[in-house]
Amino acid sequence: MRKIVSLTVLTALVAACTQPQSGSNVSDYGSDGFGEEVLVTTNDQMLNTTYLTAPAPKYYVGNAYKVEDVQYIPVEDLTYNQTGIAGIIPAELNGTKTSNGETFDMNQMVATSKTLPLPTIARVTNLDNGNSVTVRVNNRGPFVNTRIMDLSPAAARKIGMNGTAKIQVQVIADQSLAVKNATLGATADTTPTETIVTTTTTTVTEPTPMPQPGPVATSGDYSVQIAAFYAEDSASNLANRMKQYGDATVVKEGDMYKVRIVDLDAAAARRTIDALRQNEGMAPGLLKNGRWVNADSI
Repeated sequence: MRKIVSLTVLTALVAACTQPQSGSNVSDYGSDGFGEEVLVTTNDQMLNTTYLTAPAPKYYVGNAYKVEDVQYIPVEDLTYNQTGIAGIIPAELNGTKTSNGETFDMNQMVATSKTLPLPTIARVTNLDNGNSVTVRVNNRGPFVNTRIMDLSPAAARKIGMNGTAKIQVQVIADQSLAVKNATLGATADTTPTETIVTTTTTTVTEPTPMPQPGPVATSGDYSVQIAAFYAEDSASNLANRMKQYGDATVVKEGDMYKVRIVDLDAAAARRTIDALRQNEGMAPGLLKNGRWVNADSI
């Protein structure tokens, strides 16, 4: 692929050796300056796309981290549907490792996300021209607050991107579950099976119940943050689904809408965190009187 590499991109490659701000334990492919590569048009290759839902080396969600002063909490969200700005992953990173142990291939339809599990399958639409592409999200980033995603050069070319563009990102739920199950070694049918012994009576072995959050305190110093969104409707949808765990509320801070279960005492917060982890596969954060604390400190 022929391309134009600016001094800004070369400078940013040196900056990529630095880690994201404290609190992040994710790979740092991107820092400010990345994702702004200008593509030179080439003929698209006929690509084998079976890699999109192939098992990954690991299924990676990760812990909460900050980019500048913005907190990001990786979380499973099959209803994810957001709009924002996307950039392009520099071709110079071809062959490097992603956050879930895959190898970045600039000719594959892959992308980065700050919060989606790795891997996740998503549809990305260029809102300037309506062109769409299905991508495998397999790396963290971009580590700037102005963009929600960066695309491989091949994926960017597929939807007519040249530099940055406004996009819509929609998780494809069934394919994302399939690749998660394939990675974790699960079968496609995750419904608990019933064992029936037919003698004079019928015995049914019930599946082990999942842990529940238990009674929720009506007031307390603790809040459990589940996720943060740029789109208010996505936050509201998740909050409605999380009301089974307590007083799930959407809190607007700056440009972001944060889903939190509020007014918990220490015991209720502990039960809620454990239930969200085990029942939903989430990695919630914890606040005490509005300040971030270690989720395992209670």
